[in-house]
Formats: sequence, structure tokens, C-alpha cells
Amino acid sequence: MRRAAIWLLFPALLVASAELDRSLKRIFDTTDFKVKTFGPVRWIENGAAYTAVEGTSLIKYETASGKRTVLVSAAQLTPPKAAAPLALEDYEWSEDSRRLLIFTEGQTVWRLKTRGDYWVLDLGTGKLQKLGGGAAPSTLMFAKFSPDGTRVAYVRENNIYCENLATGAIKRLTTDGSVTTINGTFDWVYEEEFKLRDGFRWSPDGRRIAFWQFDSTGIPNFALINNTDSKYPTLKYFPYPQVGGINSAARIGVVSADGGAARWISIPGDPRNHYIFRLTWTETPGELLIGQLNRLQNSMTLFLADAGSGKAKVMFHDEDKAWIDVRDTRPNLPILKSTWLKGGRELIWISERNGWKQVLGVAREGGSVRELTASGSDAIALEGLDEKGGWMYTIASGGNATQKYLYRTKLGRPESAERLSPREQAGTHAYEISPDCRWAFHTYSTFDQPPVTDLVSLPDHKVVRVLESNEAMRQAVAPIMRSQAEFFQVAIENGIVLDGYVLKPPGFDANKKYPVIVYVYGEPAAASVVDQWGNERGLFHRALANDGYLVVCFDNRGTPAPKGRDWRKSIYKSLGVLPPREQTEAMHAFAKSRTYVDENRIGVWGWSSGGINTLNLLFRSPETYRVGVAIAPLPDLTLYDTIYMERYMGLPEENPEAYQRASAIHFAEGLKGKLLLMHGSGDDNVHYQGTERLINRLIELDKPFEFMEYPNRSHAINEGKGTPLHLHRAIARYFEEHLPAGPR
Repeated sequence: MRRAAIWLLFPALLVASAELDRSLKRIFDTTDFKVKTFGPVRWIENGAAYTAVEGTSLIKYETASGKRTVLVSAAQLTPPKAAAPLALEDYEWSEDSRRLLIFTEGQTVWRLKTRGDYWVLDLGTGKLQKLGGGAAPSTLMFAKFSPDGTRVAYVRENNIYCENLATGAIKRLTTDGSVTTINGTFDWVYEEEFKLRDGFRWSPDGRRIAFWQFDSTGIPNFALINNTDSKYPTLKYFPYPQVGGINSAARIGVVSADGGAARWISIPGDPRNHYIFRLTWTETPGELLIGQLNRLQNSMTLFLADAGSGKAKVMFHDEDKAWIDVRDTRPNLPILKSTWLKGGRELIWISERNGWKQVLGVAREGGSVRELTASGSDAIALEGLDEKGGWMYTIASGGNATQKYLYRTKLGRPESAERLSPREQAGTHAYEISPDCRWAFHTYSTFDQPPVTDLVSLPDHKVVRVLESNEAMRQAVAPIMRSQAEFFQVAIENGIVLDGYVLKPPGFDANKKYPVIVYVYGEPAAASVVDQWGNERGLFHRALANDGYLVVCFDNRGTPAPKGRDWRKSIYKSLGVLPPREQTEAMHAFAKSRTYVDENRIGVWGWSSGGINTLNLLFRSPETYRVGVAIAPLPDLTLYDTIYMERYMGLPEENPEAYQRASAIHFAEGLKGKLLLMHGSGDDNVHYQGTERLINRLIELDKPFEFMEYPNRSHAINEGKGTPLHLHRAIARYFEEHLPAGPR
């Protein structure tokens, strides 16, 4: 009997080809190919002007003319006795544009830099003041001006504070914040799965603040072990609700900006078995809009609540046999700030209730619904609303799910949609539209073309000026861009058609056979076959293609492509089952139609959910996939968090068989090919625990495999000098050793 084997990879063991290694070093160890973005930029004066950070100053541009003015100089941003100006990591203007709120010294909290220092600059007096009083450095979160600009509210150590800018007086608005009582921000799982972090809202009159409060008592703590930063290991604990477990109890409070007891809103249902996913003030004074989901996330209710009495009534209800997706594709529009029509009598909402993602108008009284975009296609996101002019601006695909374009639709006439993005620019378009809907910052890219950001006028989409061309990067990356991507569609069983792309090696010869590396993701969180610039990962695939591989990618059903509700929801209770089945069928159909595919040399790699599907492909279709690299995978779905996994799989106690079928660890005996596992031991998202359990199972089954641990790295495995380069070199070397490159 052969022995189970675990090999740790070290740079000296394997060496990638010289050209591939040089490419990887430039991609992951230099800034040569780094995309430059324009900003941070903010519209002011209703779109007549905008501001942008340039170096250590803040510049004002008149939108139409381009006239440039230094609005805030480096000297104005330099605190007394400081040697250098504040770094403008982010900023916001007061509504009257007389005061500037500056975020600096940002610290990462899980994924985002949401904790730091805040300063306010008064443009009239030139006074620059730091907020927080005697607060420790980098401990303030989500600072926001009051509507009149005289005060700023923020979160510190799970409590909400309000600071008077004229007097410097600080009022603590909540007093019970602790490790388990969270005011004005969110627990781990809400941040990760609902993309919610900023948890309080000023009332339009500036008198009150509405906020989320969480009680995480009873949630088991997960421990991350740090073996590298001190002589003895340290533990980092955080509440993490695993599938079927207890959630935080969430409720909504309203507190006076002058202090006092909170008024709690009365929302029906067990707060530990419902989620509050939305909170905004309406256009009716003293009224809140609150969105609630049940535990299964297939029943959604919008409530209108009186902030004074705490009473709430149902405004609108929606259901789905699978799940209701309430995550915002643009967190600033339309739902977090809630867009209303007809003087507050009609709410704009996005729903899939008619089989497509549509923008709806929901009547405030009675909840009746009218369609604002047509059925038969998906409105991917709402980008702008010009009620005075009678227009709504949305993103849609125009029949090609790999692309995104801007459309405008006449309010009340859903069939009137017209494409504004240029017909000659196939690819992906993103916009930040001015408040008056006359202008937009427009970013355009394709799979083969790096992004360009320009200022365009609307609705004619005329380019006024280019803001960031990325021309230097475009020239630097040219040697790697040796072949264009080919997008295609492939038919699998039951008439299902999947989108895909392939990158071919330079000097490709269709009369020879080439090895294939499949990149897989395959779950509802993201689509992979998209016609847009892919940054470092896209360039990594280019480098592999240049090394002699066909790099192929398919999007199975269940990915969030704009192909209708049935496409997206077909994966319900079939994670780990539907993706590997359709991926394998697509690979077979692709190989059958392309004689240059070497079916004896097919490998696969993926990260996170892609790591899950890499395992499932190796374990369930070993005759097809000979080599795989699974990064940060989740071999056992019961180990993941409540919100994500229960949304797509239901409750484990109601359908344990579905979790059994979906978890790769239960099919590990099918492994016949070569497997490399890679994981960061500090992963707070997809825990290292799952990979360790899979390792034990593979040892038990006497299955040889390779394994690479990245000590104390997160899910992104990007912490520490040289980490991204090391990881991608290891992937490349593994494929070169076990799936030789080049034609035969």
C-alpha cells in the first residue's frame, strides 16, 4: 500500500519557465501593470462642478469648461506643528459645501478600511480640527455631517457619538456598546454577506439618528491562531454564526442628536431568525423605511415606521421560492438612500418577482406596483434618476450577458429604453452620474483593453475630457497581450447555453493539441465570463496562455449573469452539485468542437467558491480533470456562515442530504489526479478548519496531494511582502510539472 503524501512547496523545488516567471514578477511584484483610477472624486453644485484629489491638494473643476481651481491646498490640510499635510484617503462635503470631512490613517477592519481618524476643514475660516476629542488614534468610524453641517456623528468602540463643530462638545448617544452589543455598525456576517458596514442614518431635519443595534450574545466565537507575530501563539476571537446556528439579534433604534434614551422600533418576528437589511428615512418627516428578511431569505417585507412612537406598518411584501437578493450592486443607489417619486408617494425598488430583475415603483399607500423597466431583460442596477426631466438611467446587458451598458428609460414607459453607451464600444461600462443627470464619470474596458475614465455629457454620451487613460500601463502590458480573448457560447444538456472564453497561446496552431487550464468560480456571488479588464488575475491567465496553455472559463447556471431569475435561481439547494456537472458538460462540449484540445491534459484552478468547485471537479470527474489547484476552499458547506449558505441551500436541519451532496469532502475518494491545496491560516472568511478536515480525510483515504499553508494570511492571501508572487508562482510551477505546457 502506498503512503499518503503531503508535500510543502518551496521555491527551490520547481522552477517555472523563464518567460513565465518574468511575467509573474512584473504582474505581482511591481506596479508596472497597476490600473490607475481617477479620484476620489465628488460631484458638487448639483453637477456643475466636481472635486478630485490630486497629490496633496483638492482640486475643483467646472464640469462644462474644465476650469481648474485649487480649492483646498496642501497648506490648508496641514495640522498645526505637523510636518506634512493629511493624506486624503476619502472625503465628503457638507450639503452647503462649506465644510470638508476628511478620512485619514485608515485601518482595515476585516475587508475594508473603515476605522481611522477624521478631520473637518472649514473653508470659510480655514480652521482644521480633529474629531473625537481624546479618542485613541484610528478609532472613529463612518463620520457623517448633520444635514446643516454643524455637527458630525460617528461610531467609536461600538457606540455612537455626536460632536458639535463650533464648541467641540461631544455627546455620547449610546452607552451600552460592548464586545457583544454593537451600535451603529455591524457584526461579521452582516458585513460579509449583506455588504453593510455603516449602521446609522441622520434624519433629514438633523434632530435624530436611526441606527442598527446587534446583540451577539450566545454566538460561538471562532478563533484564529497567529503563530508568527510573537514567540507564543496568540488567539483572535470573533462571533461567527455557522450554518444552522444562532445569529445576532438585530433591532432599530432612534435617538435624539442631543442625547437621551433610544426609542426602539417594533418590528414583528424573532430578531435572531430575521434580518434587517435596510434602514432609511423617508420623505415624510419622522418616518423610517425598514427592510426585513426571514431566516430563509425568501420572504421580504418593507415597513414604514414612526420614529416617535416606534410603531411600524407593512408597506410592501415580496416572496421567492428560492431567495430574494437584496444586496446592492451600487451601495449608494438606489436602496441605501431610497429613491422616491411623486413627492414621496412612490418608492423605487428592484425585484425579480416577474422573472427578471426590474425597477419597480411601489405605492406608499397600498403597496401597488408598476413596472418602470420592461420584463424580458434584467436591469442590473439603477444609476440615476431625473424625475423633473422624466428619465431613469440603468445598467443592462443588451442581450449579451458578458457586457454592461447604460440605458435611459422614460418614466412610465418601460418599453422606451434606449442605449446611451456607444455602439462601437462593446465591453463593460460603469458610470457615476451627476445629481442633475447631465454628466457622468464613465469608465470603459474590455477583456483585452485596460480601463479608460472620461467625463461624458448626457444623454448624447459625448466625451468632454479624458480623466485617466492608463496609457503608460497600456504600453507596459503590451508584451503580455499577445493574443485576444475569444468569447463563445457552448450548448450542454437540456438546451442550456453557457458563456465562455478562451485564451490561446501565441503562434497557435489548430492542427496541434494543447493542454487546458480551466479557471472556475461557479457560484452566485460572481460571474467570471465578463468582457472587462481582469487586472492581476486576468494578466496571470495571459501569462499562462503565453506559456503554452489554453486558458478556458465557463459560467454555469446560478452565477449572477443578467439572464433572468430562473438562470440565477436554478442553483438553489444545488451548490456543489450543479456547478461541477455543468462545468464538466461544458468542457466536454468545448473539447468535442475544438480538435486542438488535448483531453488528456486538462487542469482546473479556483479560489474560494472556485476552490470548492475545483475539488468537486477533481473528485467527481477525475476522468476529465487531471490536475487541480484549490485555493481557500470550503470542503464542508456546514462550516460556513448562516446568511450566505442558508440563502442558497436552506436550513441544514430541514435538508441535511442537500448539504451532504454539496460538500466535496464526502467525495474525496474520487481523487485520482494531482491536487494542490493552498490556504491562509488567518482566513476569517473560509476558515482554514475546512482544509484541515479535508487533509485528514485525504490521509485517511491514502490519497497523495500537495499542500501549501500561508501563515496568518487572510482569505485574499495577499498580506506580507512577496506573498501574491509566491502564490502564483506556485500555481504556475504545479501546472508546468503535472500538466506540461505546449502543443503536441
